[in-house]
Amino acid sequence: MPSDGRVTRPARPAAGTRLAGRASRRPGGRTPSGHRTAGVALALAASLSNQGGASAGAVAMTSLGAPGVVAVRQVVAALALNAVAHPAWRSVDRRTWLLVVALAAVMGTMNLTLFAAIDRIGLGLAVTLEFLGPLAVAVGSSRRAVDVLAALLAALGVLVLVRPGPSSDVAGIALALVAAAMWAGYILLNRALGPRLPGLGGATAATTVLALTWSLPVLVVTLLAGPPWQAVALAVVCGLLSSAVPYAADLSALRLLPASLFSTLASANPVWAFAAGALVLHQEVTSHEVVGALLVAAANAAAAVRWRRRRALQRAAPPPPRRCRPAESEPVR
Repeated sequence: MPSDGRVTRPARPAAGTRLAGRASRRPGGRTPSGHRTAGVALALAASLSNQGGASAGAVAMTSLGAPGVVAVRQVVAALALNAVAHPAWRSVDRRTWLLVVALAAVMGTMNLTLFAAIDRIGLGLAVTLEFLGPLAVAVGSSRRAVDVLAALLAALGVLVLVRPGPSSDVAGIALALVAAAMWAGYILLNRALGPRLPGLGGATAATTVLALTWSLPVLVVTLLAGPPWQAVALAVVCGLLSSAVPYAADLSALRLLPASLFSTLASANPVWAFAAGALVLHQEVTSHEVVGALLVAAANAAAAVRWRRRRALQRAAPPPPRRCRPAESEPVR
């Protein structure tokens, strides 16, 4: 799940490419084995934390409902992000505010639809379908045959995973696909906000706006209903495990690992989601679901690795001769 409102992981593509291996590479370009081991451990810890947080939220949802869990989670995420990032609020212009508000709306919809999908079709299936969002962004930015094959592999994985039939929960699948579309929008909006609010500035601003305008009012209404304190505590744990811990672990891992390896490890999230669903939520996992999740994860890893390498090559290439105005030759990405 996206971590910035959900962790995915956060303005990940651009930030990851810039940060990956910056301080840890040897002069020859290789990453020391000790740093690589630590980076792998941190990346896996971020994924496990994310899915553990989602599991806690799923348990809390039985008492708080999806809106209550998302409200608590977003407030916790806003507090965690504002502790480490400080957007330059006074320098935000009208165009940037529109992007921030749009990102906040996308984040809220992404989280609400994901948790509603988890309630209907289970954690593993919901998270796997949601990962089609970043896959679509990666594949959509390329016309190479290998990326088309990655898309076909993901489509096959979804068919194996869902096994469409009369008994399929169409509403739950649709909610997960809406969450996937919102994650794709989250990535694209973060890319547009990057030059205006660098680093975690865009995610922090959007999470804060969402917390103040929607999450806090919903949280007040939820608490006035007198829910069990254990459910509220689990929702807080959901926020911490799905925001603060993954943010810190991801940023540390990106400094120790090549971007391609980090992308591959992050693509294992659907597998961890099925594991968390089985171990924590006692949800049944079938063999076809495992195969489908592995196919989607493999497609995601292949597309993400190529996407990051392509972005890195674009940044390393010398700028082309300017034959037009800068605003026309350098579109916001």
